[in-house]
Amino acid sequence: MITLYHSPNSRSSSITTLVDELGADVEIREVSIPRHDGTGGPDQDNPHPEKKVPYLVDGDEKVRERGAIALYLTDKFPEAGLGPIEGEPGRGDYLSWLFYYQGVMEPVLVLHWTKLSHPAFEATFRDYDAMVARLAECLEKQPYLLGDRYSAADLLCSSPFMWMPEFIPDNQAIRDWVMRCKDRPAATRTAERENVAA
Repeated sequence: MITLYHSPNSRSSSITTLVDELGADVEIREVSIPRHDGTGGPDQDNPHPEKKVPYLVDGDEKVRERGAIALYLTDKFPEAGLGPIEGEPGRGDYLSWLFYYQGVMEPVLVLHWTKLSHPAFEATFRDYDAMVARLAECLEKQPYLLGDRYSAADLLCSSPFMWMPEFIPDNQAIRDWVMRCKDRPAATRTAERENVAA
């Protein structure tokens, strides 16, 4: 049995949406986490070494970080078609967007949110405008990051804009893409569940 450690209304919500999209047989185990508002706290039942979520346990395999979990699950459940598997066209773009999210988008968005800037950050990660330009460059010519095909890369890369809609760029192609991702049935079901949990 695969187990996903999750806390509602957190970064792990995107992974519960992915589990739903995949139709995967994954047990979702809710744990508490420390929250920015001072509520919550580390949960001793959470095996994540830093008591964060999401955390995926599959037998002896333990996977953390959303991009890694998305890749692990889409490779494990390829029949859902949510990520090109090895040898399939589009694999390079898929891997690139997953890692772009983890290595560039999330740090840039956190820096943008905290209003922090430094030449070293921008040289390493670029800035918010450069990140928006990369997304626009792709989405102004196609509906999803991999073309006509929705994938876990879209789910992951659109997730911060669903969490913080005020950060959605003033670009119609990006706005339309976020709405397409948000309106998917699995995303709607996650939002409904988590509104009840809030």
